Amino acid sequence: MPTIEEAKPSNGSAAQTCPLCGAPLNPESPDACSQCDWVAKPAEQQAGGSVRDKIAVCLSVVPGLGHFYKGHRLTGALYFLGAVFAVSAAIVAGTFTMGFGVLLLPLYWLGIMLQVYFVEDLVLAEARKK
Repeated sequence: MPTIEEAKPSNGSAAQTCPLCGAPLNPESPDACSQCDWVAKPAEQQAGGSVRDKIAVCLSVVPGLGHFYKGHRLTGALYFLGAVFAVSAAIVAGTFTMGFGVLLLPLYWLGIMLQVYFVEDLVLAEARKK
């Protein structure tokens, strides 16, 4: 089974090979394979998320703030507005279900936190372009 780990040459004279298909990599761009379209991830994405991703998750206790932090202003505003409707819907559902409808609200928060963790950081991408 192919791995996604970086292939290490056995000695200094051997060329690097693609970890998925085993094809020799071009020395000018050793982080991409032209045969199977494999591309190496940047170092900050390999270790399970950056510090900015974790800060955005913490800010998402207030829905939308993490999205604002990562540069997604419209999405953040929509999630913030959606939180108002989610709280009111949970209260209404709670009155008809002996309070169990309020348990739907943490699912909304968890979904927003997961989404902001995996969404692209636009602020960081703009800083790299400069």
